Amino acid sequence: MLEADSASLSARADTILGIHRPQHAAHVRFVRAETWLRFALPALFATFLICFAAVAALLLQTQRADVMRAAVIDVDAVTRLAAAAFAEVEIEGEAKAVAAHRSLGDLLPPGLLHAGRRILLIAPDGAIVAANPPLPGPKRTLTEHLGEMQALSTLGERAGVMNVTLADGSEVIAALRNLPGGRGQVAVIQPLVEITAAWTTRMRNQAILLGAAALVIIGTGIAYALQTRRAHAVDRVCEQIKQRLDTALGRGRCGLWDWDIPRGRIYWSDSMYALLGYHREREFLSFGDVNALVHPDDGDLYSLARHLAASQSTVDHEFRVRGATGNWIWMRMRAEIVPDTLDGGRHLVGIALDVTEQRMLAELNATADMRLRDAVEAISEAFVLWDTGNRLVLCNSKFRHLHALSPEDATPGKRYAEIMGRGVLPPVRRELRDLEPSGATARTFEAELTDGRWLQISERRTKDGGYVSVGTDITNLKRHQEQLVQSERELIETVRDLKRSRRTLELQTQQLADLAERYLDQKAQAEGANQAKSEFLANMSHELRTPLNAIMGFAELMESEVYGTLGSPRYTDYCRDIRSSGDYLLSVIDDILNMSRIEAQKVKLVPREIAVASAIEGSLKLVGEAARAKSLTVHVDVVEALSVLADERALHQILTNLLQNAVKFTPSGDGRIIVKARPAGDSVHIFVEDTGIGIPKSALRRLGAPFQQVETNLTRSHKGSGLGLAIARSMAELHGGGLRIRSQEGLGTIVMVRLPVPTPENLRALSPEAAQETVASLRDAAGATARRPERETAPV
Repeated sequence: MLEADSASLSARADTILGIHRPQHAAHVRFVRAETWLRFALPALFATFLICFAAVAALLLQTQRADVMRAAVIDVDAVTRLAAAAFAEVEIEGEAKAVAAHRSLGDLLPPGLLHAGRRILLIAPDGAIVAANPPLPGPKRTLTEHLGEMQALSTLGERAGVMNVTLADGSEVIAALRNLPGGRGQVAVIQPLVEITAAWTTRMRNQAILLGAAALVIIGTGIAYALQTRRAHAVDRVCEQIKQRLDTALGRGRCGLWDWDIPRGRIYWSDSMYALLGYHREREFLSFGDVNALVHPDDGDLYSLARHLAASQSTVDHEFRVRGATGNWIWMRMRAEIVPDTLDGGRHLVGIALDVTEQRMLAELNATADMRLRDAVEAISEAFVLWDTGNRLVLCNSKFRHLHALSPEDATPGKRYAEIMGRGVLPPVRRELRDLEPSGATARTFEAELTDGRWLQISERRTKDGGYVSVGTDITNLKRHQEQLVQSERELIETVRDLKRSRRTLELQTQQLADLAERYLDQKAQAEGANQAKSEFLANMSHELRTPLNAIMGFAELMESEVYGTLGSPRYTDYCRDIRSSGDYLLSVIDDILNMSRIEAQKVKLVPREIAVASAIEGSLKLVGEAARAKSLTVHVDVVEALSVLADERALHQILTNLLQNAVKFTPSGDGRIIVKARPAGDSVHIFVEDTGIGIPKSALRRLGAPFQQVETNLTRSHKGSGLGLAIARSMAELHGGGLRIRSQEGLGTIVMVRLPVPTPENLRALSPEAAQETVASLRDAAGATARRPERETAPV
């Protein structure tokens, strides 16, 4: 089915909720032309009024032009006649001319002196000699009367008839003629008000006529507009009523039915179509179409029609209707017979409610009730539910078995006294009441039966005024309670044993506290001994350096034979051995002194930005000779422009110790040493790799501690104090970094040193002196060679 489309509110459908609109031919044509006429008629009225006003204005303008043209001709003729009349009188005699000047009305025909027209006789000097009608006030000149700068007074007779504005502001038509012989002039002045008086009257009459016609036409247009607006408003109200009814019916999940019984057609509202999922195809449905949608098991509309024909009654009937998707929807129809006052027929008008959900809820309630009964039957307790009138609602077989009731005796709806009168109460040996009081609406008590069983009976009031009772077999629980009492006695004995053990533990704790105090005393003595050891090593190192410097100096003088030959060449070898042994002993003393300073926390670092490549290059110069002596190749792989934030002397000592260890423990021949540096976040990793003898896994944990070496005293093949890695690790940790070692015996060793990079956060954390030095170094030119250390560190 297709939903009917509509162009406007006035032509949406032929019916409103099933009620027909007028359908005669004139009404249909008017409805079709209504939208066009609503705008066309006001436009026609306005066009007619505009044309009528334009024609009237054009006619009035033409009439005024004709009046003005006639007035000009009349004034010119009167001027000529007046000049001719004064000329004849003057020819006849001077005395008559003077008399004529005094009485201008006697010289002209009476018909030429209209109301308002004035004839002036002007002397040669421009003074007005006579005027008809006379001028008010003293006599003036023509220029004073006409006003300054007037073309008529300047041009005279050549100006002809002109429109002139007098000195008093009035508008007139004036003409001027000269008298023969230069004896003066004659002027005729006609006011415009007098000329256009008749035309003004006609214009006023036509304006009144035009206004009356406009009022009639405008009133007719307004009445038509109001009538069309009212009709449009009525249609819109009808449509709004229909929409609101459809919305209300749709929200209530019901539809409107209007069954025209004599004609056999049925009207459905839009909500009825939406409820079933159909779309409106036509306004009315036939009786057969609707009857085909009704479920055959729920009756048909034919039997309903016969029933309605037999009696004037209402309808309240439930039936199923097939929806658009093929599903069946339960509808409940409530309607009554309504007589039609127009045609005398009868209509069955009502609503059809969707009761599918109610049907489903009823089925679900029945299913839930059945499941509830099954669940109550399945529980292990005796269960019974009574309503507010002490009538049985529900109970299970355990309750019937407890009270020896048959299913017929425990029928729902019977009263408590009737049911319990037929039952047998179980024999109770003893009863413990109000063990756990739960308030006025509930109580719980226990009862011991004669057969040894225990029951816990819980009774509680329901919200509707009834109460529910549950009897639980707690025999096992009681037995467990007895076992718990026995266990409690055993627990008390155990607690007593624990108290005795606690006293023993307190004595042991006191002994441990005494041992701890002795340990702290011994620890303090050990720390004092360690401090004394460090101070002793430092003092010993200073005391040994003085004689060593003298021994090494004299050995160097004797080796160089400054003061003469020694004699035997062996003396030279002995001096060289003395100097080399002194150098080695001096390096050991320096390492011990450095380690003691580190342990005493007397080392002060001055971090600055140092180029990694230049630091590695400076350290390689110290071990280059030893590496070449052992035919070792050294490879350097450093990322360009890589720098660290470190103390220059400490960094030099770290790198030198690691390189000397790599050279020392790498066998001569095809050995290889690799020095790499890579950035790693906010740190720099410096790797020193060698292909030397390697380090056993058992010795890796001990490396880095002072005086720890891989070789034992019995198997040592390399000299050294065992402080090189310890100093390198300690120096790296003082910088906030670290040192790690990875090695495999027989393959080589990799030592990784982690040092910070000069980030803004690290620079802000420096002391003011170190920060100034770092800022100064940053201002140096890029690629400058790092400063060499003041002294060289001896080999490890």
